[in-house]
Amino acid sequence: MGIYVNMTDIKSGVNPLFLREEDLRQGMELLFYAYRDFTSEPDAILAKHRFGRAHHRVIHFVGRNPGITVSELLGILKITKQSLSRVLSQLVREEFIVQKAGPRDRRQRLLELTPKGVEIEGQLSESQRARIASAYREAGAEAVEGYRKVLIGMINQEDRRNFRGRETSTASGTDADDD
Repeated sequence: MGIYVNMTDIKSGVNPLFLREEDLRQGMELLFYAYRDFTSEPDAILAKHRFGRAHHRVIHFVGRNPGITVSELLGILKITKQSLSRVLSQLVREEFIVQKAGPRDRRQRLLELTPKGVEIEGQLSESQRARIASAYREAGAEAVEGYRKVLIGMINQEDRRNFRGRETSTASGTDADDD
């Protein structure tokens, strides 16, 4: 049984049409290692405040989306109201996040980082931005685009649509950091 192999597939090392079990398992393993290293420095900062990764995710998404509602944040994080309430209450109590009533519906809670929240968000993301910038520079533009496609392909359909909508609004480079 012969299989046609394109010479460009041999050069790249992986034939995308015939991914073997080992290729998939190696990809999973690389994600575990990358996540471990991606979160190690922020974890140390979080520990100083007695925060966990849930706090980091809330700080990140509130920072990226000032004025986000609690409901929208729940939709992004896919956690229970109870879990979010515990984390959010602590962040509000310790003045990292402020809640404001919505302009049309006073029951709606809009979330924003306080100056203290902006400071910790910068500390948490600094090493992560540097790590991603370094990897992007080393891999090159084509690999970066491939990486984005892989990650987008891994998220659920609804988030994929939402992210693609944001992608077009930032394509001009106005939101991109040059690290």
